[in-house]
Amino acid sequence: MPASGDLTLIAQKWLNAFNERDLEKLLSLYHDQAAHYSPKLKIRQPETNGMVSGKQALRSWWQDAFERLPTLHYKATTLTANDQRVFMEYIRQVAAEPDMLVAEVLEIQDGYIVASRVYHG
Repeated sequence: MPASGDLTLIAQKWLNAFNERDLEKLLSLYHDQAAHYSPKLKIRQPETNGMVSGKQALRSWWQDAFERLPTLHYKATTLTANDQRVFMEYIRQVAAEPDMLVAEVLEIQDGYIVASRVYHG
């Protein structure tokens, strides 16, 4: 069973890869069939009902975000882990938009993110 510190390290790697806009590094943290839910995804792609699965869908979603929002940055405020998941709180920052408090849960198995869920506000 992984230690919670190991899972916190995965969350830190996630935040670094996202802020570096390193899509390959970000995707390497995910299981091939990982699922991701986001309220922003539900708005931009209503047909998904906010949920995508698999690395190709994750790649498309984040590549679009990086291209549309070149100043997008996440500032971590809290990382809390147990032996199965990490709860991240961060501030979503985009130039010319108000900052948004975001919570995200990363579910981790065998060292890979198998599911992630974003909560706003």
